[in-house]
Amino acid sequence: MSHLTIIVAATKSNGIGQHGKLPWRLSKEMAYFARVTSTAPEGRKNAVVMGRKTWESIPVNFRPLSKRLNVVISRNEDYELTSLNLSAPVHLCSNLSSAVELASQADIHRRFIIGGVSLISETLNPTSSSPTSCIADRVLLTRVLAPDFPQCDVFMPDFLGASGKGETEWKQAAHDELVQWTGFDVPAGVQEEKGVSYEFQMWLRQ
Repeated sequence: MSHLTIIVAATKSNGIGQHGKLPWRLSKEMAYFARVTSTAPEGRKNAVVMGRKTWESIPVNFRPLSKRLNVVISRNEDYELTSLNLSAPVHLCSNLSSAVELASQADIHRRFIIGGVSLISETLNPTSSSPTSCIADRVLLTRVLAPDFPQCDVFMPDFLGASGKGETEWKQAAHDELVQWTGFDVPAGVQEEKGVSYEFQMWLRQ
């Protein structure tokens, strides 16, 4: 197994963005993202792998994301990584394979794909030539149940199919499994915040 995890928030129609930003501002959901991606055993840290547009969507004063190894993918080898948080490491890679290799250092606990769509697609739907290390075997999905956010203009692949149950390749883990994997008490069931309802889910590739 690759042990590569996608973490993403998406509507029921798989909308994840609007004009390069999140369509919602959910502080509790963001706190969940931060805690999941930064929780690691003593002496180790997690890696967050992202595309250039995802990097640029993070406010300058919050990047790189603290307590994590930040890996940014861009075909432009001269791309300048603007960084104010010098205590968090950040590296530039030209493709997913090199990014995953960089994020496989001995002190790395877990590797997260945090966006954008092209990286999520590449790790969800690998080609026959894709390295095993670049295939995601876990999706931490915050499913935004309502409202529908019809203004979304960026969508992730429908990896669960029309039924939304992932009957062929993906299986939803029990909530207890999510809690055990994250290492902290994740709220169960439908959450309500700022008029938005959502649920924390974990899906595993079979």
